[in-house]
Amino acid sequence: MTDWPALRRKARETLIGTARRLGAGTPASFGASDDDGGRQNLLLLVQLRWIAVAGQVMTVAVAQGALGIALPLGPMAIVLVGLVLLNLASLGWLARGGRVTEGVLFVALLLDVVALTVQLYLSGGATNPFTSLFLLQLTLAAVLLSSQATLGLVALTTASLGVLMLAYRPLVLPPGEGEDDLFRLYLVGMLVGFVIDAALIAVFVTRVSRNLRRQDARLADLRQRAAEEDHIVRMGLLASGAAHELGTPLSSLSVILGDWRRMPELTASPDIVREIEEMQEAVGRCKAIVTGILLAAGAARGEAAHVTSVRGFVTELVGDWRRMRSCFCLQVRDEFGEDEEIVSDTALKQVLFNVLDNALDLSPSFVELAILREGDTLRLSVTDRGPGFAPEMLARLGQPYTSSKGRLGGGLGLFLVVNVVRKLGGTVEARNRSYGGAVVTISLPLSSLTV
Repeated sequence: MTDWPALRRKARETLIGTARRLGAGTPASFGASDDDGGRQNLLLLVQLRWIAVAGQVMTVAVAQGALGIALPLGPMAIVLVGLVLLNLASLGWLARGGRVTEGVLFVALLLDVVALTVQLYLSGGATNPFTSLFLLQLTLAAVLLSSQATLGLVALTTASLGVLMLAYRPLVLPPGEGEDDLFRLYLVGMLVGFVIDAALIAVFVTRVSRNLRRQDARLADLRQRAAEEDHIVRMGLLASGAAHELGTPLSSLSVILGDWRRMPELTASPDIVREIEEMQEAVGRCKAIVTGILLAAGAARGEAAHVTSVRGFVTELVGDWRRMRSCFCLQVRDEFGEDEEIVSDTALKQVLFNVLDNALDLSPSFVELAILREGDTLRLSVTDRGPGFAPEMLARLGQPYTSSKGRLGGGLGLFLVVNVVRKLGGTVEARNRSYGGAVVTISLPLSSLTV
């Protein structure tokens, strides 16, 4: 009888391990992905702050030197030093692996607003045309923060602007400057402020949006992988249970067929003897399939992985496949070079069996298995002369129930192939040949197979 509680425990352990390896399926792991996006956004704020420091230094130099406007250089320099120290602190936080949350981004933007408010207070308050730079901070807040945090920053900037209208240090213009000169200077300042605002918003908001899109795509990919792994665990649970259940009747059939071979009334007929042998071979193949399922589920006993080489693994695989399929159309092309010692992986063997079976179904007269090495990567390519993959299959390669064979439940073969290879750190590629047929290439890092 099947030990269903044990199987459920194994499925649960497998699913938890899968989620941990993929970094998906738990709030903490999704938070880690969010934090990666937050780090990129904090780096953008650091870059923006460097530009702000450089721009303020240039503006002060032009106003003080070229236009002769007296500014309080000491207090304004203190604000610039504060911005530089804030940048260095932010970079140190990132270097130490600090987690960048929404609160961290909110504080960074808040300090930027405070620094801008102080600089405007020291240089004319609301009469300074560079008050439009507040819009840059609000735009970044709207992109990076939640609605509540953004409203908080809106309230702060509104209050700051209101204070600057009532209290500020007036600009001290050089002697002889009239109101027309002051208005002309104000218009030039508005133009410069608009250009700076527009350029920074266009550049940095575009980059922030790209970071957010990349983050969303990564989260979607992690969720998809978690769903696929959950699907595989459930399939493995059912397959393992079915394999356990099939073990008893297959053993009974094997015993009965053995008894039949010793019964004189049956062995007297050569045709019956031949049919009994064929049935024994079929039962043996079924038992081998059941053993493979149990091996893949980690439930088999006494059949541990063994050390072999790349060529030894391929030779054993090809021999078993030819014998079990009674097919000798498989050709092997060896371009691997110097042999490498590896551990024979049953899951990889089942993967290649699956790919070879699919090729044989579509191309009964020719199947080729090529092995080659590119650096530290093992490439196994299966080529056939069949009709090739439909475009929609190539677009959805590795997704469950994507098949051109029209069978109920079909399309799980390549789905399992892609996920097993991905577990080993490899990739699966499929393409159609220009002169007919298809090629499925499995690329694996040798480090995942070597001893």
